[in-house]
Amino acid sequence: VQLQASGGGLVQAGGSLRLSCAASGRSFSTYAMGWFRQAPGKEREFVAGISAIGRTTHYADSVKGRSTISRDNAKNTVYLQMNSLKPEDTAVYYCAADPSNILVRYDYWGQGTQVTVSS
Repeated sequence: VQLQASGGGLVQAGGSLRLSCAASGRSFSTYAMGWFRQAPGKEREFVAGISAIGRTTHYADSVKGRSTISRDNAKNTVYLQMNSLKPEDTAVYYCAADPSNILVRYDYWGQGTQVTVSS
């Protein structure tokens, strides 16, 4: 599966962004999907995950209550709506696919999209 993330940009603190990740392939609806991010000088960290049919979602504490992950299996796309953005949300955001649908083993990764939050 190939993943293409988009929707990043420059936004002021308190603003919102919606990231999208379009997937190729017929198996999208069987994969769990996740969003990760990596800030300069830091390790990549989990942001949010969603099961194959969207019944289960998980969030990092740092974004819980401010972000919503969702998916549209008819469009082979997963989204990350981020609200009340903070400067510490600045990072490159990556989407990833977990064929095992256990929200743990992400085998496929897309290229990142840059999110920059100004104070």
